[in-house]
Amino acid sequence: MGEGPQPRAVGPRVAAIVPAAGRGERLGGGTPKALRALGGRPMLVRSVEALRRSESVTQIVVAAPPTLVEVVAQLLGPDVRVIAGGAERVDSVRRALGAVDDDVSVVLVHDAARPLIPPALVDAVAAAVIAGHPAVIPVLGLGDTVKEVGPDGRVIRTPPRDGLRAVQTPQGFRRDVLAAAYALQDVPVTDDAGLVEALGVPVTTVPGAQEAFKVTRPLDLVLAEALLVRPSASDARAGADACGSNAGMDARRSG
Repeated sequence: MGEGPQPRAVGPRVAAIVPAAGRGERLGGGTPKALRALGGRPMLVRSVEALRRSESVTQIVVAAPPTLVEVVAQLLGPDVRVIAGGAERVDSVRRALGAVDDDVSVVLVHDAARPLIPPALVDAVAAAVIAGHPAVIPVLGLGDTVKEVGPDGRVIRTPPRDGLRAVQTPQGFRRDVLAAAYALQDVPVTDDAGLVEALGVPVTTVPGAQEAFKVTRPLDLVLAEALLVRPSASDARAGADACGSNAGMDARRSG
């Protein structure tokens, strides 16, 4: 479906792993979250297409629900390697990492539920890893005050938000670093960088993108749908240019 990842002329090969075997119960609908429709197309398809449009990614591996491997493979096309995912996200990423080509040295891990990821952000993360950083994550500053709350519902403290960031994907790693992180067992983390941090490996940040938010709840889906139909800046400029051109033609006709 569409053009596959384009091979890089020089430099390390970059693979992108997309864990997409989760149920996504918070979103509802009875369909695996990655396969929920967004603008008439599954979120997973949109996420993979963004990875395809990047200049750095040369291989894409998707971990699908075990019972839907063939369905997902048909959706994504022959240029994407689709494998059966595991019971948990870490299991899916671990399996997908084993399916990456041997000559790949940089691995990105991207949430299927971030379908509006700009390809430029994919390339920025990959470029930072290629430049020498062992682990790179895109981040955004927080607009809301954050509270640490105890089990009884009482506020423990209010950490200064200047040093806090919301983390997005794709997260990028040297392959050997990510493999070592996934060799760890029973480390409670919520993202891939957390496993790398457990190794003591430094994690570097790059600026994220507002549109790379995660579609988790029904309201997120509404926002994503709205962004899909919003005219892009280039469309707006083209419209303005057309209006200006038409106005000039009208002036010449009346002159």
